[in-house]
Amino acid sequence: MRLVIARCSVDYDGRLTAHLPSALRLLIVKADGSVLVHSDGGSYKPLNWMSPPCRLTEQPDKWTVTSKSGETLTILIEQTMSDTSVDLGIDPGLVKDGVEAHLQELLAEQLHLLGDGWRLIRREYPTPIGPVDIMCRDSSGAHVAVEIKRRGEIDGSNSDEATASGGGAHVAVEIKRHAGIDAVEQLSRYLELLNRDPLLAPVKGVLAAQTIRLQARTLAEDRGIRCVVLDYDAMRGIEREGTLF
Repeated sequence: MRLVIARCSVDYDGRLTAHLPSALRLLIVKADGSVLVHSDGGSYKPLNWMSPPCRLTEQPDKWTVTSKSGETLTILIEQTMSDTSVDLGIDPGLVKDGVEAHLQELLAEQLHLLGDGWRLIRREYPTPIGPVDIMCRDSSGAHVAVEIKRRGEIDGSNSDEATASGGGAHVAVEIKRHAGIDAVEQLSRYLELLNRDPLLAPVKGVLAAQTIRLQARTLAEDRGIRCVVLDYDAMRGIEREGTLF
């Protein structure tokens, strides 16, 4: 990334025309080819910019940025205060709060949200097509597979095994963030395989999520899969504004 602080004026010519009079500004040239013109205000939004793909042609006192469609951004540089370049490397991407791993942890510790008396057996329960996030036992003796998604979801969290003694059926919990039709299909494939094991069958399914799309809920219920919406903030012990208790 290249950062240039310079006194400059800027003219845009494309679908419309725009002019920025001479002032001290920050010019950013990113590795993807984009060029952005910033002032010391206006929050994160640039005053003007050119998105990639575009071509930057430099002269001592003039930059010309041309887009694929022929739009131009002309920057006339009167004085350069600083000009630095830094290799930022490959960005790992944004790690969002509430990702599946954390949801898995929380649900493993709060299985009562799926039903009273449920007990954790193991996280990442193996199947031939990938691990189910959690295997647990319910209190009724029926095996249940749970696919979890974001708005109310969380699935067994510890890969540890809790030896469940006594009654109760196995429950397989698969965790995602948002529940769509793909989640139902994935859970259905797990259920098909799990039900081939005579030690587990019959295994039922539960789709738990923070949000479950209407189409996904309809398909899940048609296949006998129970849908559960979970509150992530409540699971973390965060009180919302306006609540008294």
